[in-house]
Amino acid sequence: MANLQPMRYKDYVWPHNPRTYTITYRRAMAVTPIPYGFYTMESLGQTHRVMTGQGEFVGPGAYEEFKRLASVYYTGSEGILVHPCWQSAHVFFVGLSLTEVPRPDYVAYTFEFWEAYDHYDMTLKKVPNGSSGAGASGGGTGSSAASVYHTVVRGDTLWSIARSRGLSLEALLAMNTSIKNPNLIYVGQKVRVA
Repeated sequence: MANLQPMRYKDYVWPHNPRTYTITYRRAMAVTPIPYGFYTMESLGQTHRVMTGQGEFVGPGAYEEFKRLASVYYTGSEGILVHPCWQSAHVFFVGLSLTEVPRPDYVAYTFEFWEAYDHYDMTLKKVPNGSSGAGASGGGTGSSAASVYHTVVRGDTLWSIARSRGLSLEALLAMNTSIKNPNLIYVGQKVRVA
């Protein structure tokens, strides 16, 4: 069995993966009462996924490690969560709890992440004049010509590609939205790096 990569969130890398990890899919439902004790239900669509889990930090410096994780929680902004087995996700770190009294050499904790909706296209696009078809195609060509791609070779990882280009993994994944699992890239694949 291959060794799994450690779980990561923003710049924090777990020293060892949490013991449990659960993903809950949620759907919003509307319930409308009808006279005489009946009701109707309607699906309002899928809502955010919730990622929860628990783990321990063990050994000298365990409590210091928990404090490092807590400092990431306190940043409050959205980041990318990379799990060794699941696809990466843009999430908010919404919960971090101690499950018993911490000791310097042992800390048991739970965590909770909520997935942010990232299906919106947040990039700025030049809107061509309605009468100028040439301007529209010229704008598209200019934008693709400005992009720079790295061709994946054996031994490459997204982390090594990002590091070699002076990028964070978050920035690299933001440019490559089709990559859902940052632990899975293929030789010959084109990765946008600028």
